[in-house]
Amino acid sequence: MKTAFTTLVGVEHPIVQTGMGWVAGPRLVSAAANAGALGILASATMTLEQLRSAVREVASRTDAPFGVNLRADAGDAAERAALIADEGVRVASFALAPSKELIARLKDAGVVVIPSVGARRHAEKVAAWGADAVIVQGGEGGGHTGDVATTVLLPQVVDAVDIPVIAAGGFHDGRGLVAALSFGAAGVAMGTRFLLTSDSTVPDAVKAEYLKAGVRDVTVTTAVDGLPHRMLRSELVASLERAGRARALARAVRHAAGFRKLSGLSWSRMVRDGLAMKHGKELSWSQVLLAANTPMLLKASMVEGRTDLGVMASGQVAGVIEDLPSCAELVTRVMAEAHTVLERLHGLNPPHPLGTLPPPG
Repeated sequence: MKTAFTTLVGVEHPIVQTGMGWVAGPRLVSAAANAGALGILASATMTLEQLRSAVREVASRTDAPFGVNLRADAGDAAERAALIADEGVRVASFALAPSKELIARLKDAGVVVIPSVGARRHAEKVAAWGADAVIVQGGEGGGHTGDVATTVLLPQVVDAVDIPVIAAGGFHDGRGLVAALSFGAAGVAMGTRFLLTSDSTVPDAVKAEYLKAGVRDVTVTTAVDGLPHRMLRSELVASLERAGRARALARAVRHAAGFRKLSGLSWSRMVRDGLAMKHGKELSWSQVLLAANTPMLLKASMVEGRTDLGVMASGQVAGVIEDLPSCAELVTRVMAEAHTVLERLHGLNPPHPLGTLPPPG
């Protein structure tokens, strides 16, 4: 199935495995790439040398194209962009809009730039700046998310830009892929569905929590970092929502210290990153500080398996996922379903034989 996205990136199938923090490591990314999808490595919690090592590990596991997700507001974003260009990474993705200058620098190095957006105006901005494609996430998506459903947001963006649009938020099977294509998208991006594969390194106990969740067990809260964040309901989430402001800030200070040690960033670099985040999102200083909660609480669950101490970012599709296929099995299944749906639709609506078309007017 060729689309503008598969042609642009050079992958076999119009499917993206998103760059989920603590989840999208070398094993999952290479498995997704070998399955014919675009695997994207999450790098926000890595030092530069850890990122270089992870990129080289993916490259040693697959000859297929893959990408790296970068923080556009990070103080060392330019160094990270240079690193992936030097290592021959095919795609740079961003959760926040990169600057016009950073887009140009990456494109000059032959890297395909694909920012993620949650609003039509953001898509228009990055397209005007030279982005090669955009991932559009509707409110059903996991992690930081908006409140506009994919079915409403996606056609707006498709109509607004002339670059390939990849749909995210609510996708997990071939029917969803066909639906996205019918809206004008060039592919779909899936996070939770790839998290719940046998190639994902997320601990089994955490995967079990996702598999037993229903659609109504996925909630949106601002208690973690002050921004709308979609995740599984849990007692920890409830306790964060009950906590007072002082307790929340005290916890955030501890997590900021932990994240500084983990990432290798200096306090001055973290302050500069915080200033960039505050300016880019118009956040209060309390929200900037609370943002330190996110990587550490995700690490507790996604790496350490502590569902009692960590949060579990999740799309609403967790409520309809029931198994743990390999990436190869998942991609094969999605594409087979998509082709079956298309064939059925074609059978219901066969093309008119030439000559039996009604005359104009």
